[in-house]
Amino acid sequence: MDSKKVIDELKRKYPGKKIIKNGEDNPSEILCEVDPSTNHPEYSLAVAVIDKSLPHSHKKTTETYKVTKGKLALFIDNKRHELKEGEELIIKPGWVHWAKGNEIWVECYSEPGWTFEDHILEEVSN
Repeated sequence: MDSKKVIDELKRKYPGKKIIKNGEDNPSEILCEVDPSTNHPEYSLAVAVIDKSLPHSHKKTTETYKVTKGKLALFIDNKRHELKEGEELIIKPGWVHWAKGNEIWVECYSEPGWTFEDHILEEVSN
């Protein structure tokens, strides 16, 4: 992933928004909190640029992943789903999921809003 290019584009599209690099030195996922749950706990919206996200689940949050650029392999409970631009998939609480692609842009809408406490890293065999 060209981290500098991605971060520059996120800053241009979403000025003043918080950007998080997962894997600080060599990120495999970069997130931009477009409309965070700190503004309203009932929902949140983030944009993720993904090479590979870590397997995780949520206790309460339902997420909708919508691909806005590229083609994403989304794994839910070890089942592979292929999503193209414009396609989306809903991920329910408790479902272990992770994604893989090549600098794929995804809108992540969460209800209730995403919180660190509700993000549970999981072990999967992949």
